Amino acid sequence: MIEQAHERSAAYGLPRTATPDYDPLGKTDLKTLLEQNRVLHQHALPVMENLYEQIINTHNMVILTDVNGLIIHTLGDADFLEKADRVALSPGVVWSERSKGTNAIGTAIAEKTPTIVHADQHYLEANNFLTCSAAPIFDVMGNVIGVLDVTGDQHNFHKHTMALVRMSAQMIENQLFASSFQDAIKLSFHSRPEFLGTLMEGIACFDNDGRFLSASRSGLFQLGLPLSALQTHTFSSLFGLPVSALHEHYRTATPGLLTLCLHNGVRVYAKSQSLKRQSTGARHVLDNAREPQAAEVKPKLSSLHYLDTGDQQLARAIDKLKRVIGRDISILVTGETGTGKELLAQAVHNDSPRKSSPFVAVNCASIPETLIESELFGYEDGAFTGARKKGNIGKILQANGGTLFLDEIGDMPLNLQARLLRVLQERMVTPLGSSKSIPVNLALICATNRNLREMIGKGEFRDDLYYRLNGLVVRLPPLRERTDLDVVIAKVLATESEGRQYKIAPAVMQLFHAHGWPGNFRQLTNLLRTAIVMTDADMEIRLEHLPEDFLEDMDVAFKPTTIALSQTPASLDALEMDAIQQALQQHQGNVTAAAKALGVSRNTIYRKLSALKSD
Repeated sequence: MIEQAHERSAAYGLPRTATPDYDPLGKTDLKTLLEQNRVLHQHALPVMENLYEQIINTHNMVILTDVNGLIIHTLGDADFLEKADRVALSPGVVWSERSKGTNAIGTAIAEKTPTIVHADQHYLEANNFLTCSAAPIFDVMGNVIGVLDVTGDQHNFHKHTMALVRMSAQMIENQLFASSFQDAIKLSFHSRPEFLGTLMEGIACFDNDGRFLSASRSGLFQLGLPLSALQTHTFSSLFGLPVSALHEHYRTATPGLLTLCLHNGVRVYAKSQSLKRQSTGARHVLDNAREPQAAEVKPKLSSLHYLDTGDQQLARAIDKLKRVIGRDISILVTGETGTGKELLAQAVHNDSPRKSSPFVAVNCASIPETLIESELFGYEDGAFTGARKKGNIGKILQANGGTLFLDEIGDMPLNLQARLLRVLQERMVTPLGSSKSIPVNLALICATNRNLREMIGKGEFRDDLYYRLNGLVVRLPPLRERTDLDVVIAKVLATESEGRQYKIAPAVMQLFHAHGWPGNFRQLTNLLRTAIVMTDADMEIRLEHLPEDFLEDMDVAFKPTTIALSQTPASLDALEMDAIQQALQQHQGNVTAAAKALGVSRNTIYRKLSALKSD
């Protein structure tokens, strides 16, 4: 393929020593290009961001182009982007074979197939320092509409890069496919049930009467017919059942997988999330008809909209999540302890088509290793000594039809990781002591404060499970990085105050902004909850209402009866020393009595006095 690409490049009259074309589109033309490719860009952007997170700090960049090889958007490491600019790898520049000779983007478009071009395989000598892996993106009619590419320094070539690019391109295609047929019946199918919910599944769309509309590339491959031939088919002629049988199946409370037979005799397992969603939506409408004021009486606090409080890092994460909700894509939430990972997972569930079904949270770190298997997978009566009579359904089956949230997934034992992977692949769960497998249909959200990729390298976490879980990876920023602390505090106060309006003294708010919050939201919420109880009739949270350990962390002392906290604190040090000196004077220099009156340790007073003398 490279040889033919070089022949085409030579035929275009390109000299191999040609300098890169530095003539990008102007801002107006680039804006027009983005608008023309708005749908492609919209669906590709979260996938690009997720792909970049997989290769960050490896001297690579992610590139999206249109059908002509014109670069629409790029993401990359700053140091490599500078090198890329030297060969015009930037938005608004064309990277077709006619313009740049043999390169992964242009050659992938010409050949309509995933392409790697390494080092001196590039036609232009100026590009020989690059290694590029590109995959074409096809629309619902099988036409190339763009290219996804990862380009990096040739010395940092990784053999797995092309696999990531191909998977990411297929994710974009599947999302474009789903958005093009939002009102259609979408059937996912595969001859092996463990591939349902993965990029390997086939997807076919039908109208409500069962007429064939289109199929994904994987769907076309499994159906064994070209798109033109399938246009004459129906659901019945392809799968041997009337479409009414599909509707009937999804009227059951917990529909399992369907077993269907293709027109060529191959047996496949199938599911239709769209019909499940329609059924759920119908029940929601009926529920609202019975209780028309329910939504007004009890606002849904745990929603992505409620959590979006103005911080840009969080807003980007929420935007990604909104794009994948209801798309059967696993979500992995990373971040420090106490950053609100479970609250975010609950919000995703509440905003999803599964919101009327259970949300089941499991903290993998809090359950003893000897019990976590039975808690997750359930058990039959008498499965082990001490087992509950009549058995236990288990958390996975409790979440059937809804969402399972596995917090601290990095603490799950290796042997259970293998069992969980099997459940996710087969969509079946077998309780302990049982020989019967039960179909399960759930959305999965996992969270961790650990580096799973480092754990994989140490053999502490299965790589196959990791790649099954990280359909979309989002990071929750710690509280110290958030730019919306005032809004967050106001929301916590509103939640904890039972309708009363509390306020925070300026000196306290200044401390809050200076604090590092190592416990994040858990620490903030507990502190405010306690402070509310300690406040006076004016409902203002002041220094004397804060825990002693918090004040010692901030190296602050106070005297409740002598400090005017309503004034703007020009110097906290001055306020501290004034309080200490007044307390010592009132207690005739008795440091122990003064410390007790101030609510601080004697060491704090000694340290402050020593600092004053040294000044």
